[in-house]
Amino acid sequence: MARHLSDRCRATVCFRPRRLLCAGVGNAERAERAEQAEWDGVTIRSDYTETNVADRDRLADAARTAHWPEVLRILAEHPWVNLPRVGGRTGFAPLHQAAWHGADPEITGRLVRLGGWRTLRGNDGRRPIDIAEERGHHQLLDILRPDPVQQLPEDVLAGLEEQLYLLIRGRVPDLVTEHRLRLPQLAPLTELTVPRLWFPVPGMYGGFSIELAGAELTVRSWNRVFGGWAQTHRVTANSIHLVESGWDS
Repeated sequence: MARHLSDRCRATVCFRPRRLLCAGVGNAERAERAEQAEWDGVTIRSDYTETNVADRDRLADAARTAHWPEVLRILAEHPWVNLPRVGGRTGFAPLHQAAWHGADPEITGRLVRLGGWRTLRGNDGRRPIDIAEERGHHQLLDILRPDPVQQLPEDVLAGLEEQLYLLIRGRVPDLVTEHRLRLPQLAPLTELTVPRLWFPVPGMYGGFSIELAGAELTVRSWNRVFGGWAQTHRVTANSIHLVESGWDS
């Protein structure tokens, strides 16, 4: 299943908010990505433009210091409600920080209404509700309690995540290692009315489109560098099946 890329194919690209800089992406692929949420797995600051890193730092600093007017101002301009500091130690997004500080319920509710994922885990595995409960901020528990749209047993979700990681590492092992990528958490998909997640990969000029359908995933991936490849896989909690392959076959 694994196909290693050449050194030229693994050249680092810069990222901008919500858009992977890539040449030759078709209109259908752009439309598909526009309709889905995005997982930012980049942890190396040099993979982004300096301006983007600085703006992300301002958001992370404002949330860490509970400066909620500044947090909301930045989020009014950028769809970054689920993003941690690039390369940060905790992996906390603004909703985690609201749980940590015991923010006003109105502020916490606004972060949720802006699309904050209540199932998102920090680097230590804690969700916002776990943090609020540990710190005694019981007034926030109802707001932070996950309310999944897609019902999926935890063991099935864990199995899907394990198989997805095998697939991603099998397709682009060098890029996962080189860029120290945080691979997508799948629990946020259960919060989405349209359970799709786009995972752009630096150096790939493409990425992985992940869609939850019942207890399975449909994973479409493509790489447009030097001829490239495109594949579709069906992923279950204990297996991976190639459905379609193109470009490099």
